[in-house]
This record gives sequence, C-alpha cells and structure tokens, in this order.
Amino acid sequence: MLVVAALGGNALLRRGEPPETERQRRNLGVAADALAELAAEHALVATHGNGPQVGLLALQAESYPAVAPPPLDVLGAESEGMIGYLLEQELRNRLPGRQVATLLTQVEVDPRDPAFANPTKPIGPVYARAEAERLAAQRGWRVAPEADGFRRVVPSPEPRRILEIETIRLLVGAGAIVVCAGGGGIPVACQASGACRGVEAVIDKDLAAAQLATALDAEALLLLTDVDAVYREWGPPGAHPFGDVTPSELRRHVFPSGSMGPKVEGACRFVEAGGGLAGIGALADARRILLGQAGTRIRPEPRLDG
Repeated sequence: MLVVAALGGNALLRRGEPPETERQRRNLGVAADALAELAAEHALVATHGNGPQVGLLALQAESYPAVAPPPLDVLGAESEGMIGYLLEQELRNRLPGRQVATLLTQVEVDPRDPAFANPTKPIGPVYARAEAERLAAQRGWRVAPEADGFRRVVPSPEPRRILEIETIRLLVGAGAIVVCAGGGGIPVACQASGACRGVEAVIDKDLAAAQLATALDAEALLLLTDVDAVYREWGPPGAHPFGDVTPSELRRHVFPSGSMGPKVEGACRFVEAGGGLAGIGALADARRILLGQAGTRIRPEPRLDG
C-alpha cells in the first residue's frame, strides 16, 4: 500500500517552543518513530509543515539590511530542504539500508487566485499586538489575531499541479521513502510556454498533501497532528469524536479554518477524487489509524447499486 503521511507543525515544534535546530531534531525523532513503523509495512511518502521555520528565516534575513530579503518561495525552499534533511536523517537512522530521498517540490498555483487579494495563512511566531503592528507598518505585512497574540498572514492559493510528480513516482517505484512538498510545496506560477517562477504565497500543507496523494494514486492519506481525532463540538461537555465517516457527513459540519478545517477539506478531497482511506489523528496513532483502530477515518460514500 502507498501511504502519504502529512506531519502537522507539532511534529517539529510544540506550541511555545523556540525554533531551535536541536529541539526540532528531537521532535522529528518522535515523528520518525511513527513514520518508520509505517514504512516497515508500506511504501511511504511524507510531507510536513514549515510555518514557524519560514517566519524565522524571514526575520533572520531582514536583520541584515545590506541585502534585500528573499521572497517567500525562496524561504519555503530553504525550509523544505532544512526540515527534509533532519527528517531524512532520522528515518535513515531507524531504517538502515532503506533509501530515503528529500525532494524540493514546486507546486503550481493560479496568479489570479482570489487568495492573493485576501491573505489568511498565518506564518512565523506569535507577537504581542504592539510588536505585530510595528512589524506590519515597517515591513508591509498583514497581521491577524490569534488566541494568544498576532501573526503575519500571507496568501494561500489553491494547489493546481505538482511539477515534480513524475520524479516522485520514480523514487517511490525504486523503493525509496520520499520526503517532499514540505510546507505545501514551493508556490510557482507557470506560463503557457511551461516557464515557471516563484510567487509570494504559502500553499496549505493539507490541501497540497491531498493533491499529492491523489496524483500518486495513493491508497491512504494520513493527516497527523496533536489531536487524536476530528471532533464534533470541540471542547467539553459536548465533544464527540468522529470515527468512520464519509465526506458528505463531515461536510455537514463547520471546522475552524486555522486548524482542523484544512485537514477535513484535504481528506474529503482525496476520498472524493477516488482515493481510498483518509485518516486524521495523532502522530503516535498513525499505524492504528490505518488499521481502523484510532483517529477519524474518512471513507468513500457507500455505493447505491441498482
């Protein structure tokens, strides 16, 4: 079975942790334990988030005013390589003899996507109001409130096409574990001639993972986070987890756009496009989600014969 596993931001940094390399390495070691368990039984493609890392790289770049700071697509490529290296090394250490490859991945977006006029994707660290307003005025950012502060928000256009998909197929066919499309991939706009160029945006990781799994004809898509399932009416006293569910059942509910919403949408898209199982749940439960023993499992609508 080919499994695409998308790691949530908690796989690299837990809320409140500073984005230090050794801390991320330790956290990725935990993620690698779960992924290695999957890879022992299945072909595996892994992807991951990168919001705090991109934000930190942007801050570091702007601390040296003699050089113009790089655009978001370049920062995305830098973070994809850095995180991919750390995750690849942790997987190799757990699976000696198994080939692991990290691939910088370009994802085409439409420059006319309405997301460019309405930035909503939070990246980077959380700021107090005064600091957020200062940075917004100084750097031309847009910022938006979060539960405990403010973060920079950037456009999040829809993923249309993964440019390196055939390369990923070749690597999977050769038996390699592939780490790709990190942070949703590097956003690029392409001309009719085929020429492409990066754009200032961030693609949602979960929607890109769904696109990746669909393009690879994967049998399963796992969206792994720090929550054990999708919940109806999150929080006491009415919290109730979804177990086995169909896309139409999930689409009758509204989920927060900044957390569970994109995961539910990505899972539904994959299943509706003809995929097999989409699972949402805790990283440590990855194998049990596949076995139907944990998490929320989104399955195709039942067939109506006759």
